[in-house]
Amino acid sequence: MTVTSTRGNGMAFPEDLRDWQHELRVQFPIITAHPELAYLDSAATAQKPQAVLDAVHTYLTTSNANAGRGTYTWANRTTELVERTRDRVKEFLSDPAPERSGVHFTSGTTEGLRTIARDWLTSYLTDGDEIVVPVADHEANIAPWLETQRLLAAQGTHVRVLRMPYQAGSHDYDHVALAQLAGPRTRFVAATHVHHVYGGNMNVHRIRQAVGPDAVICLDAAQSVGHLPVSTADLDVDFVVFSGHKALALPGTGAVWARQARGPALAPGGWNGTPNTTGIVSLGTALDWLQAAGIDRIERWTTALAARLTDGLRHLDPYEILGCELSLAAGSPVQQRQGIVTFRHRDIASGDLGFILFSHGFMVRSDNHCQGSAGEKTGSVRVSLHVYNTPEEIDRLVAVLASLR
Repeated sequence: MTVTSTRGNGMAFPEDLRDWQHELRVQFPIITAHPELAYLDSAATAQKPQAVLDAVHTYLTTSNANAGRGTYTWANRTTELVERTRDRVKEFLSDPAPERSGVHFTSGTTEGLRTIARDWLTSYLTDGDEIVVPVADHEANIAPWLETQRLLAAQGTHVRVLRMPYQAGSHDYDHVALAQLAGPRTRFVAATHVHHVYGGNMNVHRIRQAVGPDAVICLDAAQSVGHLPVSTADLDVDFVVFSGHKALALPGTGAVWARQARGPALAPGGWNGTPNTTGIVSLGTALDWLQAAGIDRIERWTTALAARLTDGLRHLDPYEILGCELSLAAGSPVQQRQGIVTFRHRDIASGDLGFILFSHGFMVRSDNHCQGSAGEKTGSVRVSLHVYNTPEEIDRLVAVLASLR
């Protein structure tokens, strides 16, 4: 049973997770070392628990070697760790057919999406095909597909780019309009699981029905893996791409999961050099930590924090909260924000507001957040949360924001 109470701004909060969250928060050394600061920028990079730091230290001091390049003990151990993490990614994503799928390690989501575009999509498309591009999402999920169109055009293959339709009020994908837009030549759809500005779950499970059984769906999961359950079995997508550094692992680590059921198998081109073995080790440990902590509980906690913040902000006249207006109220009939809340002050520039908030101990992001050409044109402040954040930090943030009226 979920126990809730009302505190601070009156937002109901899952009190049954308080002890659980405290036990997890103290496992983040950088957080406990700075109790005067509130780190609210986890959508950019998440902090690392002690287990991840220990795993990296143990690897570097006991078996650091190149993977797949030697027959001695350290090299074999490194190869085993890399392969174990590959299997761990499949398990973490609820892979329905792990014996057929593939996992390729990259430096992060951006490189992963470009790998698919460069090494798979360019050879998959033919003249007259169509691709759907989410032009109001992160630039990393737009630029690779437009580059693919240009590369193919230079070779005499002309591909039509369709703009992903959005709902005017919620900024969610318009699945009805998408179904009307897509046709038999729609071969590839790029989508985002959780929007990096609006914080909404984009309901990608509806895309398959909208575009039919044959189109390939590529999912940018940078803001969902490590934050909420991600099931490839339920979503029926063909690629899932994510960054390790947003999922409690080290920077410079990411992965592409490929279902390999529609079209040829993904085979990254060129010579495979030395992999980021340290980052891969950290990723495997991070996924273990997240699974043990309970990814469903992490989602409940961060969603409750985001709801607490939006409930406080919507009562402050100088602020505009970006995204679905219906998701602001405590008793909203629609889904709440997935741990991301973005807003503006009507009179204070977002860059200035970011400096002001840091002077009060809050670390937030303040800019245009790398959004595509159809996204927001004015800068804003983004608060993004993880399991180490507390309701007290949110209440203190709301109080500071209220004082700036």
